[in-house]
Amino acid sequence: MADPRSRRRGAELETAILDAAWAELTEVGYARLTIEAVAKRAGTSKPVIYRRWPSRAELALAAWNRQAPAPPGPTDTGDLREDLVALFATVARRADSMVNEMIAGVMGEAFRHPEVAGILRDRLTGRSPVTGAVGDIVARAVDRGELPPVEVPHRVARVPLDLIRNEAMTCGAPLSDDAIAELVDDIYLPLLHGLAAQHPQPGEPAARHPAPG
Repeated sequence: MADPRSRRRGAELETAILDAAWAELTEVGYARLTIEAVAKRAGTSKPVIYRRWPSRAELALAAWNRQAPAPPGPTDTGDLREDLVALFATVARRADSMVNEMIAGVMGEAFRHPEVAGILRDRLTGRSPVTGAVGDIVARAVDRGELPPVEVPHRVARVPLDLIRNEAMTCGAPLSDDAIAELVDDIYLPLLHGLAAQHPQPGEPAARHPAPG
């Protein structure tokens, strides 16, 4: 009798492959990850995997993307700082769920293969739920009068991701509540206030905003 796994198609097959890839990453790490092992665990073949993900790096990124929990909508605490702390904490929890050795492995492969570098760059710099959440948080702060009307550039909106990613890569340990508060108080709030000060309303002089304390 044929193995029922051989009849899987589409989303069911892709889910099996990504789950198998994540299991391999968790057990052996990125450096020892092989497409052959993933295929065996998933009950499929290497060509089937390569048709969907041409490289280990792409497969590893796809597997993590499936496992990482989607960030919830930003909590509306009624306060800009508290909204940002909640967002940074959510991003930090997602970063903790990713295998740091896997990140290093994908980064290393990106240096050797320009096409992988392009995929990684798109993942790291493209629009994400976090950049959308930043826009929502800032818009609410403007409505409450905590900030003057200000447009947040994409690079500024993705700063929470960049800060958390850097901390996760360099420290290799979950961020503490104190560290998250420092990122918000020492970096991101001053950045938003400085951005707002550079773009006063028409007819108004540029104002200096004291650092939150």
